[in-house]
Amino acid sequence: MSEKNFVDYVKICCRSGKGGAGSAHFHRDKTTSKGGPDGGDGARGGHIILRGNRNVWTLLALKYRKHIKAGHGGNGGENHRSGAQGEDIILDVPLGTVAKDAETGHIEFEITEHDETKIILAGGRGGLGNSHFKSATNQAPQYAQPGEEGKEEWKILELKVLADVGLVGFPNAGKSTLLSVVTAAKPKIANYAFTTLIPNLGIVKYRDHRSFVMADIPGIIEKAHEGKGLGHRFLRHIERNSTLLFMIPCDSDSIQKEYDILLNELKLYNKELLDKPRVLAITKSDLVDEELKELLKPEIPENIPYVFISSVAQLGLTELKDLLWKTINTEYYTI
Repeated sequence: MSEKNFVDYVKICCRSGKGGAGSAHFHRDKTTSKGGPDGGDGARGGHIILRGNRNVWTLLALKYRKHIKAGHGGNGGENHRSGAQGEDIILDVPLGTVAKDAETGHIEFEITEHDETKIILAGGRGGLGNSHFKSATNQAPQYAQPGEEGKEEWKILELKVLADVGLVGFPNAGKSTLLSVVTAAKPKIANYAFTTLIPNLGIVKYRDHRSFVMADIPGIIEKAHEGKGLGHRFLRHIERNSTLLFMIPCDSDSIQKEYDILLNELKLYNKELLDKPRVLAITKSDLVDEELKELLKPEIPENIPYVFISSVAQLGLTELKDLLWKTINTEYYTI
């Protein structure tokens, strides 16, 4: 998917439908000149609804549709006839879509399952007809309820990628190269920072016809939690991955320091990310021999499974897949 077509953030104006007014009608026919109240109820206005769709991968369809307007409810009629319900507007969104109030930033809900529906803005309630207000002391009520006004609110929709494994690392750590080697995905690869500006998903084939989904998350930089380098835009995608694969090149100045910076950025953005299982891949290992690998081991963070890999030379990839599969499918995992 091209970067222009991948849209993970939209701001839309939602207008729900006005409720229909109740009717203040009295029964009349050829034999009845002064019948009792028979005004019907007004119908509710249309809702604006989000529906999860596993076949949709982006919010592109809403990028140029800034104003979403539902239908008004119909008024009540005679003979207790209710009005027609206002037309609902249903918006198909990708799984992992989060709805927020644009004014307060409050998260209202998240869509995570196919065909799951949530009302993002409810229509106004319909008014009751005058038949509801008949009593022993008021046999002929002359009034009925008006319909409730619809609402107009700005909403923010953000997409978080859903995957089994999310790749975490600084720019040029080899994330896109790994994804291109172990899956059929074709991410953009170049020798400069922020080559990847959108998440790329790929399916990793494993033993016995099994598979898991891997996501190449754009590179993190220090102070990303403050929004530096589009940090917030990148970090939110990491929240929707069950396992995090940290990728650090073997020629890094300090593997431990780089790992600590990445971990700290996740913690400052959302400390719950530290509860996710973590695996470490030391990349570009074709540049070092076994002796140098032994010298690097003291720099490797403690209490995290790791493997030396080279995507270009295709070294250690089978071991990496085994480790990831075990981690994904381990019910209880302790860091």
